[in-house]
Amino acid sequence: MTRQPLFTGVVPPVLTPLTTDGDIDTASLERLVAFLIEGGVNGLFALGSSSETAYLTEAQRTHALEVIVKANAGQVPVIAGCIETTTNRVVERAAIARGLGADAVVATAPFYTRTHPAEIERHFRQIAASTELPLLAYDIPVCVHTKLNTDMLLRLAADGVLAGVKDSSGDDVAFRYLCLGAAELPGFSVLTGHEVVVDGMLLGGADGVVPGLGNVDPHGYRRLVDAAAAGDWAVARAEQDRLAELFGIVFAARDTSGTAAGLGGFKTALMLRGIIATNAVSAPMAALDEEQTTAVARILDRAGLR
Repeated sequence: MTRQPLFTGVVPPVLTPLTTDGDIDTASLERLVAFLIEGGVNGLFALGSSSETAYLTEAQRTHALEVIVKANAGQVPVIAGCIETTTNRVVERAAIARGLGADAVVATAPFYTRTHPAEIERHFRQIAASTELPLLAYDIPVCVHTKLNTDMLLRLAADGVLAGVKDSSGDDVAFRYLCLGAAELPGFSVLTGHEVVVDGMLLGGADGVVPGLGNVDPHGYRRLVDAAAAGDWAVARAEQDRLAELFGIVFAARDTSGTAAGLGGFKTALMLRGIIATNAVSAPMAALDEEQTTAVARILDRAGLR
């Protein structure tokens, strides 16, 4: 069976640049989209975790997606995160995403509420039934406190409910079995959320990658994916090693959450590269300070990105 997954390659979760007042920096977001497309990405994942979607107001989320879709102008697929606590809220956001021109939607398991596995499956089925857009499941238990069951995901894929999975579970064993099951599902996309072991995930059967670090160096991830597709695993590994060193920017922050450290490193790097205007992040997170920014600059210099 020849597989033709709907989404492949490099699909970065687009950061949401902010002004120092906390508003969306539209001009910076437009520049970022142009930078990513020039870098050779295969799609754009809007309103994911790296987009600060949990921090944005409803109006800000709608505005950010509108800007991304317009700036993209149909060049690559736009996958819109509909990250909400319960089914009805996801359905509402999916309708907004479709109206703005998104090409697919992403949803997690329900969260905050206590949820049974049967309810999680019903959640995805009801979302898919409510929208004409392809639906991807987002497996991110560190945030929603539920690990999506591999058998359930493959069953939903076989039934035409799911078009793919974006896996940020950190469960590499489950991911391998997901890839094995996907071999029998020609249109199903298996995307890894890893940044530093993408070569291994592609070797194991992943169709693509959704790396937050891809905002900073989309060209590097494009080279990595192309080398893997050509079967040149030595080149793929070398590129992955370089990107792993670049990923050190997320460790520049101290005494903060992992979310703030990652977003702070990514945004600071993009600011230093001249893509976005500030490294501001949503409250209550704090932007990297001068000393931390200097540490990020050193890593960028070693990577040849300044």
